Amino acid sequence: MAKEIKTIGVLTSGGDAPGMNAAIRAVVRSALAQGKKVVGINRGYNGLISGDIHEMTSKNVSDIIQRGGTVLYTARCLEFIKPEGQKRGADMCKVFGIDGLVVIGGDGSFQGAEKLANLGINTIGIPGTIDLDIACSDYTIGFDTAVNTAMEAIDKIRDTSTSHERCSVVEVMGRDAGYIALTCGITNGAEAILLPEKENMSEEELIKTIIENRNKGKRHNLIINAEGSTKDSVKLAKRIEEVTGIATRATILGHLQRGGSPTALDRLHASMMGSYAVDLLCQGKSNRVVAYKEGKYVDFDINDALEMKKEISDQSYRVSKILSI
Repeated sequence: MAKEIKTIGVLTSGGDAPGMNAAIRAVVRSALAQGKKVVGINRGYNGLISGDIHEMTSKNVSDIIQRGGTVLYTARCLEFIKPEGQKRGADMCKVFGIDGLVVIGGDGSFQGAEKLANLGINTIGIPGTIDLDIACSDYTIGFDTAVNTAMEAIDKIRDTSTSHERCSVVEVMGRDAGYIALTCGITNGAEAILLPEKENMSEEELIKTIIENRNKGKRHNLIINAEGSTKDSVKLAKRIEEVTGIATRATILGHLQRGGSPTALDRLHASMMGSYAVDLLCQGKSNRVVAYKEGKYVDFDINDALEMKKEISDQSYRVSKILSI
């Protein structure tokens, strides 16, 4: 018989993502609606180990759904990688009476959640990462906002690039995943997209394409480079300019993409996932990851989720190459 959950903790871990606050809000209010006590854990697993924990009420999460970042703050915790750190975290849960824990983050955060589950703490993970690299889920919280932020910035870069008849190499985030780069490449009308998952054109092929575009009358070129690709954006821009004579600038968007008010899509998925996570805990479930799959909110075993591999859509990649002509 599953043990009754009385106190639910919630933390955010790893890189922040727009929509995390909406997920926190949903966890708190859904848990309170089911008669549970809720505590917030500041600074991820670091805060869990150090006992940086406080009770949360409905009022605590008022007016946060529209805010970027995370009101619980976040941090990476090297200590939690070790068994001793994991045990300290589980012990701290017991000190504060936390028998159910919601972890909002990426795959590294889920690995920590799995360790806590093995130590007797019921844990549920919610995919919060702009990278869209959680294989079990078609959607991760923060992706839509990050893509829209990048898209708007690239539109502005393209305006000035066109005015000066330049080539622009724009680097977007995504860690080892190219989903932001591919989406921006299609929606911004890039002439080339460089992804970590695909065998990209060589430097020589890329330069040849830019020269051919100039010969056809094209006055500007936009190259979207995923941060996990093999190409260095600054060196690539310099090389293009040296060979073609076309003024080329590299722009690295960086952490700009993590900030900003979350879009309606991120707020919606975060709210639904947060409430779903509480339902799972109240049902006595543990070691699960909430996912959005084929239009439905479902859940997977954390271990199974971590073993899954996600690939770039061949159809989307093919379309991106067709539209770049």
